[in-house]
This record gives sequence, C-alpha cells and structure tokens, in this order.
Amino acid sequence: MTIAIIGGGICGLTLALNLHQRGIACRVYEAAPELKELGVGITLLPHGMREFTALGLGDQLLRAGIENAESCFFNRFGQLIYKEPRGKRAGYQFPEVGIHRGTLHLALYRAALERLGPGSVVTNRLCVGVEQDEGRARVLFKETSSGGSLPPVPADVVIACDGVNSAVRKQLVGDGVVFTGINTWRGVTRRKPILTGRSYLRIGSMLTGKIVIYPIADDVDGEGNQLINWTTEFKRDTVEMNDWNKPGDIADFISVYESWRFPWLDVAELIAKSDSILEYPMVDKDPLDRWTFGRVTLAGDAAHPMYPRGSNGSAQAVIDARTLADCLAANAEPRDALKAYEAARREATAKVVRTNREHPPDFINIKVEELTGDKPFTNLDDYITQDELRALSESYKRIAGFAVSDVVSPSSSPGRREATRPGDPDRFGTVLPS
Repeated sequence: MTIAIIGGGICGLTLALNLHQRGIACRVYEAAPELKELGVGITLLPHGMREFTALGLGDQLLRAGIENAESCFFNRFGQLIYKEPRGKRAGYQFPEVGIHRGTLHLALYRAALERLGPGSVVTNRLCVGVEQDEGRARVLFKETSSGGSLPPVPADVVIACDGVNSAVRKQLVGDGVVFTGINTWRGVTRRKPILTGRSYLRIGSMLTGKIVIYPIADDVDGEGNQLINWTTEFKRDTVEMNDWNKPGDIADFISVYESWRFPWLDVAELIAKSDSILEYPMVDKDPLDRWTFGRVTLAGDAAHPMYPRGSNGSAQAVIDARTLADCLAANAEPRDALKAYEAARREATAKVVRTNREHPPDFINIKVEELTGDKPFTNLDDYITQDELRALSESYKRIAGFAVSDVVSPSSSPGRREATRPGDPDRFGTVLPS
C-alpha cells in the first residue's frame, strides 16, 4: 500500500510518524520549498502531549517549551475572575506545554527524516488536485518555486493534511471559510516572567477586546527573560478579513489595549515591545457530512478547521493522525480504513468546532462581562460563584475531549467532581453544549 500525505505541517508529519510506527510506508509532500522555524506560540494540551509522548517526543517537547501550571481569567480591568491548575497539577498524566510552533514543527520534521529516511518528506510540491479511479489515485502537483507542472504521483491512499485552505477539500467540497468579523494579531515579546512564569492568561473578551498571554521559552537571553506569546482578538462590524500573508500593523489594534496597564502587567507595553507582529483572521468552516471520497480523505484543519480557541486545533489534528494510522493498520482494504477513521472522528471534531464558536473557554470572561455590566466588581460572588465558573470550564474540556477522565484512566483521578451536565441550563439560563 502506498500512501501520499499532502501537507508537511503538524498533522501531516505526525501522521507519517504514526504510520511508520505501525510499519506502514508513506511519503509527505509539502508545498513550502524549505521548512523553516516560523510562527509564534502554540499550547500542547494534555491530550495532545499524550499523542506526542506515544511517538517518543514528549520529553523533547517539554524541554523545548514551558510546562503550564495554571490558567487565569481576568477582566479588562486586570481583576482576577477565576483560575485553575493545569496539566499535571490538575491531575493529568501528561503535562500542558507552551512552545514555539516552529520548534514543534522542526522537531516533527527532523524525527520524520530520521525515522522514515531523507526522501520521506518532499518539499516544493504544491498540490493542485487529485484524480482517482477504481484501482488507484493520482495526486497532481506543481513545483511551488517555479509554477511548473510535475508528473502525477500514484497512490493507493491520499490523505489531505493541507490546512484550512486545503486544495483537496476545495476540489471535493468547494466550501469557503466562515468569517464573522473577528480578527487577530499575534506576536512574541522578550520580558521577565509574568505571575508564576508558568501562567496561561486570558484577559478581557472578544466583545470589548481580548488578549491571551503565555510563555513559550525560558531564559532566552541569559538574563532570566522569557519569550512570551500573545494573541489579541476582538469583534468588529466588518467584512474585512486580516491577511495571513502579511505582517500585522500595531496601529490597527493598539487603541483597544492602550489603557490596559495593571499593577501586575502593562499589556500595552507587552504588545509594543514585540519582536514582530503577525495578523490572522478568526475563521473556521462548517462541519462536513463526509470527509472521505473513495481513496481520498481529509485530516486536521483540512477536515475540521476550528477557531483557534482553547488551544485545541493541534490536539484534534494529532488525534486524527493516530486514529487514521490505527485504522489503516487494522484494515486490509484502504477504503474501509478511511471510512472507519471518518466514523471515529468526524462527529467528535464537529462538536469541538461548534463549541469553539459558541461556548469557547473564554466564555467565562464573556459571562462575567455581561453580569457585571463590563465594570470593575467589588465582590464577584455577588454575580457568579467560583463553582459556577468551574462548571463552564469543565464543560468545555469534556466537549473538547480533554477532561481528566478522557486523558487518563478514571482511577488516576479519584474524587473528581462532576460539573453541571451538558444540556442542563445553569441558573442564568445558559445551556452547556452536549
């Protein structure tokens, strides 16, 4: 069986490593002429670290990043709303790790070259389509750098891991991204640790301005400064999407955060001192009724692009990779394997897509902003209790597949208290998604 993986990102490389681990040959085709350490930060949640640990990469990634100890929610006036332990401190078997996306990507790339061989990842190959008949599929490529056509590549199975703008998905389904007026700007800043130096922070809400902040590398200059990742997000009445392909301009968004100067953090200064700024639109796509078309299937962001909230996109992609590899190992007929993979993953990821739209983790911030009238509070318990906030947090984890009981065996987390059940309204009439 020959397997062609389209896209050498996190999903495609993780899939290649999983297939190799099961004795299944494959080759990855990547559009970029050269793989480089690009991007900003990413959080590897416990269920994502579980998958990387199974590939023998867990310790390496933990050393390269920062293990999160707590998650903190603040309003835009710098007041603490809610905090909870994360990763191993919360009872998980696996840590939660903040890391530079480029560091993660190159670790996967080097592992693939080492284990599968130097010809296992072919760069400078832009997929422009797929053909298939009863006997085989053929992937059509152009050379990215020149635009010249290349001979078709035959394969028994084609797996599209080519991201949110997937050429294969566009050919098979023809849909487009869903944009609702939310744009983001991201960057990394070198500075002294914030709070514990292991704190994941969500400040404000997308309605009035939100920023997510967490460290991704320790002591980057020998003077104790960390590399701090930050992402701003807010909703405007606009149809103008940010452009993935150009640097961000601080003038487009800094006015929202200019007054965010707290005793424990100067947010405006953090943004202004960033090494660089990138801009992205906040987009996803509606869940599909099917991913698999004969010998071709979709995985990762090509299958279920979701809002980058809750740090869950990469985790869902690598779970796709492991599930798909298991199905291909268990089924002699590749088309049956692809159907089994889709049956296992399609609806599970659709729930996460919908939840990230409607009830993301920072729904806590939105709820408190609504209850307090977007004003500083004296006693938050007058509006909502910590137990009620904890229920909102636990609900998201269950839907996204990383409640403690999902990532480790129930016996590993004795005494875990169940939050409000999905589908039941809380005292404010909010229905937690099922």
